[in-house]
Amino acid sequence: MTTKKSSKPIFVAGATGYIGARLVPLLLDAGYPVRALARAPEKLQNRPWAQHPKLEIVKGDVLIKASLQKALAGCRAAYYLVHSMTPGVRDFAFTDRQAARNMAEAAAAEKLEQIVYLSGLGEQRGKLSHHLQSRAEVGDILRQGSVPVTILRAAMIIGSGSASFEILRYLVDRLPVMITPRWIDTPCQPIGVRNVLYYLVGCIEEPKTCGETFDIGQPDVTDYRELMEIYAQEAGLHRRLVIPVPVLTPRLSSYWIHLVTPVPAAIARPLAEGLCNPVVCQENRITELLPQDLFGARKAIRLALDRLKQHHVETSWTDSGEIRPAEWSIPGDPGWAGGCFYDDSRKVILKAQAEEIWPAVRSIGGANGYYYANWLWQIRGFMDRLCGGVGLSRGRRSPTELYPGDALDFWRVVDVQKPDYLMLSAEMKLPGKAVLSFRIKEREDGQVELQQIARFLPRGLLGILYWYAVLPFHHYVFNGMLKGIVKASGKDVLHGPERFKNDLE
Repeated sequence: MTTKKSSKPIFVAGATGYIGARLVPLLLDAGYPVRALARAPEKLQNRPWAQHPKLEIVKGDVLIKASLQKALAGCRAAYYLVHSMTPGVRDFAFTDRQAARNMAEAAAAEKLEQIVYLSGLGEQRGKLSHHLQSRAEVGDILRQGSVPVTILRAAMIIGSGSASFEILRYLVDRLPVMITPRWIDTPCQPIGVRNVLYYLVGCIEEPKTCGETFDIGQPDVTDYRELMEIYAQEAGLHRRLVIPVPVLTPRLSSYWIHLVTPVPAAIARPLAEGLCNPVVCQENRITELLPQDLFGARKAIRLALDRLKQHHVETSWTDSGEIRPAEWSIPGDPGWAGGCFYDDSRKVILKAQAEEIWPAVRSIGGANGYYYANWLWQIRGFMDRLCGGVGLSRGRRSPTELYPGDALDFWRVVDVQKPDYLMLSAEMKLPGKAVLSFRIKEREDGQVELQQIARFLPRGLLGILYWYAVLPFHHYVFNGMLKGIVKASGKDVLHGPERFKNDLE
């Protein structure tokens, strides 16, 4: 393998995604200068590797060709790891086609040497699912440009935090008896995420991969029934009873996955449709060009479970969510808000330092819960799930770390300023927009004021009615939450909780 380095950066489109955010530090460790593209650069700026001297984080959008071409200027090669299959995108295939055309044209204009694209497995002569067809179509569009394209075709990627693995994990963990569609016995050849990343890095180091298409997967062909059995064994669970039936359509399967796992129906349905297609490697040439220890499914699952147990999940499928602007929640700007919003601000006074309170604030949600009346939060999450929302099942990527863009149950982290500020934006189904923020203010008398601010921008009459319907619960839940945070910090409340008028945040 050649290891020729260049002063020109390697461009990563999709740097905030599940694969992209793991690939960037590996490229940096290998000595490559990297230019990471993100629509929301703040998602990357707090990562442990964000201050690396060879990393440049740029803001841009693959759907805006001018911004993409500007970001590509001066780069040697590019990784294309973009996928529009997220909630809120009505036609991900159409969006992906547009983005791929922009990438092909911008790369040609900037005279890149190579594009590396991670696609999906599936025999194109058969009838592919909409998802797999879109993945193949993106590759075809990229190859129509003048820049050589290396395509890696993968089936299910097994790794902590991947959407496919999370579906497998939650189904097996929660259901001792499973009524499944017939796709349970569809042949597949999954691959561990570490093996995928090794191939991705290798493709820009080995010239013989340039312009080629490779199938990547574990050495052996398996099926989804066997993967469930292996997972149950590695997780220490009793053997699961799997009953395949012919009546469960991909649509019904996606609704079932939505209720049982954290993956929403909008993502689950395309994935479920793809499970009907055999996804088996047709060739293995890349194993000779880029030899490595290919994990079998058992080892890949074991490694993923180890990461979960250690609370060391580097990236998650939930990372792809958009950070919604929360400027409307800033007081004194009704023009932006488009009207009046509701505010419920509460505070407690305690004798402590901000650094002593911050660990409890940053640990809110997930397995830690909300410090008070968790059963009410669980009911709210279940109701949201029934309405098609994300519910509480997404949890959090890490029990102690938070970065902008992280999913936190049915919230999205908007801003984190250690050790005194956290803002969350609601992603549950609501007749309006909501934010919940925490601020720790040190006072001149040596005491600390812990503020909790909930704001809601209603949408129509239903939004107004919703606010007044939940308002009676705020006194108990929000006061209890403040007391719980203080208690978790090992401190005592000196004064409060009490409501206060919040003019500036």
